[in-house]
Amino acid sequence: MTKEPVALKPAATVLLVRDCKKANDSLEVFMVVRHHQIDFASGALVFPGGKVDDADMVAELADYLPADADRGDPLLSFKIASIRESFEEANILLARDRESGELVTHDRLESLAEAYRMPLQNGEVPILDMLKAENLELAIDLLGHYSHWITPHHMPKRFDTHFFIAKAPPHQLAAHDGEESVDSVWVGPNEVMAAADAGRFTVIFPTRMNVEALSKFASADAAVADAHASDTFTVLPELEVTEEGKFLLIPAEAGYSVTRRAVDAIMNK
Repeated sequence: MTKEPVALKPAATVLLVRDCKKANDSLEVFMVVRHHQIDFASGALVFPGGKVDDADMVAELADYLPADADRGDPLLSFKIASIRESFEEANILLARDRESGELVTHDRLESLAEAYRMPLQNGEVPILDMLKAENLELAIDLLGHYSHWITPHHMPKRFDTHFFIAKAPPHQLAAHDGEESVDSVWVGPNEVMAAADAGRFTVIFPTRMNVEALSKFASADAAVADAHASDTFTVLPELEVTEEGKFLLIPAEAGYSVTRRAVDAIMNK
């Protein structure tokens, strides 16, 4: 009897990028180390992100978006979740003051973080309440759709994850939350891959592939612009079982360097 696949959970994650000057990298991305007690990717170096909450789908949130935003966008709840998660996990808030039209300043961010960051993460306050009380709109226009991955059918926990990319506001200071994530770093994509190969970082397969894709861009602006201009291919890895072992297969159309990877090797490569 064929076992039915586990139901998918919607999830969103965000690559917050900025320019840098390093030997092998021209941009870097903010990444966090997941707490070892988290039930998915524990201890791994990941992009800020998490599950889409019911509170991210409330219809009234449409009133707190840029005027020209597409209210019928099927990715809207994913975009809202990615902004909320980047605030909770990275202390970066992609939101504008509705009176000035300007992105949240450093000083404003500090007060917002003190009042809302943990209550949002703990589910005590929905994001709509913060937007109402603080007269903010979510800057979803800054998000480029970077990639889309669906957990393979055979896995016990499955996610429908949309990856977004945005330039980190230079006046906001990124920092991990100390709860779901226990450390954080601004790091270049080539630096991540070299450290993972050396065993200094644990990097799960989808993260590795998306970090590697980031390495082809000469600047943060170029990476974000490409995401805005390009269509996103959905990646649903398939399991191949052979006499050699088990392999995950990725469609070549996705544009990654790898189309086949041994399951035993996917944790860090």
